[in-house]
Amino acid sequence: MIVYASMTGTTELMAQTIADELIKAGDQVIIKDALAVYAEELQSYERILVGSYTWGDGGLSDEILAFYDELTEVDLTGKVAAAFGSGDSTYEQFARAVDLLEEALQNQGCTILTKGLKVDSGLEDEVEIELKCRGFVNRLIGMLSA
Repeated sequence: MIVYASMTGTTELMAQTIADELIKAGDQVIIKDALAVYAEELQSYERILVGSYTWGDGGLSDEILAFYDELTEVDLTGKVAAAFGSGDSTYEQFARAVDLLEEALQNQGCTILTKGLKVDSGLEDEVEIELKCRGFVNRLIGMLSA
């Protein structure tokens, strides 16, 4: 399952690119906007990817706050997960939402497959972002087959 929050479309592009690459690799993927999912739904999936843009200097986006709060109440022991998102490198805490999501997933019992993917929405174009997402999926697949 892929859950994401996006305001400008960058994190949505990331989520869709990741989903497309996983589907090409033979996975079945459910992708949902964070506003349309409850964290307890994650218990039905073996693999979890969560993405959000970072608001301001290191905060979670409003669109993912309710999901994040619910996430801290859900037991995800035995699941594998990773986080992704966009940010602005002019801020001291670049794309910190990725770190917060990764930490929350780990705290709820997930094994983190690979370091979270961060892209700079102000500096990277769509092609660069898609390339980074493909590399992220390759790392995920590599960790799953190890």
